[in-house]
Amino acid sequence: MSSDTSGTLADALSAGPVVLDGGMSNQLESAGHDLSDALWSARLLAERPEAIVEAHLAYFEAGADVAITSSYQATFEGFAKRGIPYEKAAELLGLSVELAREAARRAAAKGVTRPLWVAASVGPYGAMLADGSEYRGRYGLSVEELERFHRPRLEVLAAAAPDVLALETVPDADEARALVRAVRGLGVPAWLSYSVAGGRTRAGQPLEEAFAAAADADEIIAVGVNCCAPEDVDGAVETAARVTGKPVVVYPNSGEAWDAQARAWTGRSTFTAEQVTGWRRGGARLMGGCCRVGPEAISVIAGTLGA
Repeated sequence: MSSDTSGTLADALSAGPVVLDGGMSNQLESAGHDLSDALWSARLLAERPEAIVEAHLAYFEAGADVAITSSYQATFEGFAKRGIPYEKAAELLGLSVELAREAARRAAAKGVTRPLWVAASVGPYGAMLADGSEYRGRYGLSVEELERFHRPRLEVLAAAAPDVLALETVPDADEARALVRAVRGLGVPAWLSYSVAGGRTRAGQPLEEAFAAAADADEIIAVGVNCCAPEDVDGAVETAARVTGKPVVVYPNSGEAWDAQARAWTGRSTFTAEQVTGWRRGGARLMGGCCRVGPEAISVIAGTLGA
């Protein structure tokens, strides 16, 4: 499904490191788009799709091999709150994959010759609530209820034929179990990445338990962490590699903290792209950045991994 059909993303991960993109939202904001909305970057799927293509293209040109789609906050329930019916919501979910494909085509037209892949973003249940609960987990829902929530969106995204499903920023091992069940039979591989703090999931579970949820799932081709502080990465990489034996995916934030009440970032950046050398030694194969990590940092990551 990539722009180069010679191999899958799983093949590439077995051969060496692969570079992920950075934060979609900060790239859109730096281009002047207002994302102060419960749908976040997903709102632009309907209103400014060209802006999303341009954001993906900036990362491909910076050296990213994988674009993560703008569907993180895109759910049937979230769209319905805005008066967008099911059929239109499904169309917008599919569009998120097509926009990333279009960016890959433009990158190729501009001389990028390496394989480029598209990862369809699947955010946690809490992202739909838009109240910061994706950083807490423990929603009061069963694994079965969470599986029922995620499955329809996963089916629509899988039908759009991304190279991989990015089950990302998962705060809770119970939700991870639901997602692992929900991707079965879709015919598209997935990675699973937790949001963590202090050596535990955001919901407080030990990382050994959390990563074990994906250890025996053939559909999951990589496990790891994202949307966390850079200093929480090293221990998580070691644990993910040891517990699952799978390639590890890592894309932390800049180190600044998100204030859900003020809907703003606070603090200072502690992210340095050179940290990827240590992550790679620990077993990381799929590396990039999340919130507040832009094309400049991805360019340095790509250079570091390529050296």
